[in-house]
Amino acid sequence: MADRAFISRTTLVKLEKGDPGVAMGTYAAVLFVLGMIDRLRELAEARSDETGLALEEARLPKRISIRRAQRKLR
Repeated sequence: MADRAFISRTTLVKLEKGDPGVAMGTYAAVLFVLGMIDRLRELAEARSDETGLALEEARLPKRISIRRAQRKLR
């Protein structure tokens, strides 16, 4: 696996253990070798980031004045 992904065995062991120092490109190479490159897209999908979505929702205004919105339309 390491040879096919062009990485060292040490790096592969770190990847398997979840070492945070492993580069994202290394994960991409291993996923490609495994035929699972589509998983990388799933990882980067914003809709699957529940924490990020919750933070964005919390930043939205709680109320919107209808009168103010109507004035802007005129």
